[in-house]
Amino acid sequence: MLNLHLVEFVRSAVKTADFPKDNLPQIAFAGKSNVGKSSTINRLLNRKNFARVGNAPGKTIHINFFEIDKKVYFVDLPGYGYAKVSKKERDRWGKLMDEYFASDDTLTLGFQIVDIRHKPTADDVTMANWFLQTGVPFAIIANKLDKIKKSQLESSLQTIRTTLHLPEDVPVIPFSAEKGNGKDEVLALILEHIHEEK
Repeated sequence: MLNLHLVEFVRSAVKTADFPKDNLPQIAFAGKSNVGKSSTINRLLNRKNFARVGNAPGKTIHINFFEIDKKVYFVDLPGYGYAKVSKKERDRWGKLMDEYFASDDTLTLGFQIVDIRHKPTADDVTMANWFLQTGVPFAIIANKLDKIKKSQLESSLQTIRTTLHLPEDVPVIPFSAEKGNGKDEVLALILEHIHEEK
């Protein structure tokens, strides 16, 4: 098991040299700037505001590393797809992401967070491709489950799967950062992959 109370913010990386080199498994979280990525991480850790929830999306062009129980990193990748960011910032974001995905450290598992209410955007498709190309296991967290009717669930999940061209073995997990639905499934997947590493 993981002690989710033993959490430490380690660093914000702006270049490859800043990435931790201690071979702990890394669980990466990616998502559009306003999709509730920080809230999702906070929900998994039972914290209110550990990963900062920003009022202005698209402000962080850093990769934030949180060490959990001295056993694994949660890696908060910078949000993407925010229109008001300059081209220079977008290019810097792309370069940093390229470097992170190309670094042969220990990306163990990726989560891409999308909004269950909407069809994924072109940026979401690009992000999913990035994960698929690494060959690293990844899953989709379909956040904001509390905002849709039960009757919409199946078709929403199917739209996400089809739009992102997901292979059958990529799980799509309905999730609510607000209410906690899906949290156990996500944590179970993380534990499974950490144990496989050993």
